[in-house]
Amino acid sequence: MPAKPLTLEWVGDIAVDSHEGLPPGGVDGALRPAEEILRRADLTLGNLEGTLSEGGSSKCGSSAGATCFAFQAPPQVAGELRSLGFDLVNQANNHSLDYGAAGRRQTIAALRHARLGFTGLPGQISYLEARGRRVAFLGFAPYPYDSDLLDVAEAQRMVERAARRASLVVVIIHAGAEGADRTHTPHGSEYYLGEDRGDARAFAHAVIDAGASVVLGSGPHVVRGIERYRGRLIAYSLGNFLGYRTLGLGGVLSESGVLRVALGAGGAVLGAHWFSMSLLDGLPRRDFSNASARLVAGLSKDDFPRDHFEIGPSGTFHVRG
Repeated sequence: MPAKPLTLEWVGDIAVDSHEGLPPGGVDGALRPAEEILRRADLTLGNLEGTLSEGGSSKCGSSAGATCFAFQAPPQVAGELRSLGFDLVNQANNHSLDYGAAGRRQTIAALRHARLGFTGLPGQISYLEARGRRVAFLGFAPYPYDSDLLDVAEAQRMVERAARRASLVVVIIHAGAEGADRTHTPHGSEYYLGEDRGDARAFAHAVIDAGASVVLGSGPHVVRGIERYRGRLIAYSLGNFLGYRTLGLGGVLSESGVLRVALGAGGAVLGAHWFSMSLLDGLPRRDFSNASARLVAGLSKDDFPRDHFEIGPSGTFHVRG
């Protein structure tokens, strides 16, 4: 008997900060309007920027808010995310050491206490069970303190190990340059503030070649197109999801979404839907004008003209043919 489809949901960057001020009603209040969508999937995932910690010194020192940003939220945020429907968060990003090794240790302790899965530490492969299937999760970012996106050969070896132990392998990437003018997914490596942010296309293709079922991306803080590669789905960026007083807003920086994808054996895409969201004061709210669905549909056609899913104006993917 074939395995039942497994549904994943992926959102963009989540960044909250006690020093700048938490959202009214906390993370629970900020995301409550999206809870109904977040709870509909078998597994819901997000990229958590910053630490869940208290005390300590930030990486920025006196330069905070100028060209350096460090995020620190209370440890109880882990429990709020779990109660809203999140099953796992990615820790592979440029903010995972915002408050040093001590901040990371507190973050991991908070996630474990809340029974909220995480991935992205160096060499880490995480597993969750859903619908009787074992699902592997691997997070990568272009930094040595995370699983390193710049070491493609090692990433492929990790994916191969994961594929031997799980029926689906989900790869999460934090890659690419940032800004309102970065909606297109280029060929080749991207650089931002002097950092090599990786070659997202080449990396995503390499891990799928090694056995990944789906690749889910974040990092540019804007929506990017969705590619169909060897029948698998690559979502390069969903933009921002929660950025109250932490992330840049306005225009395309406020366009967001929740991507739901139903996966069959090996990662075959059986169906998908893009739920359009818009950030109001950094808080995600459903956008029934479907602006971001039209945005991602257009970017997908432009950047992957022969290798994309047709996305209808309401966000429904046409996956066959």
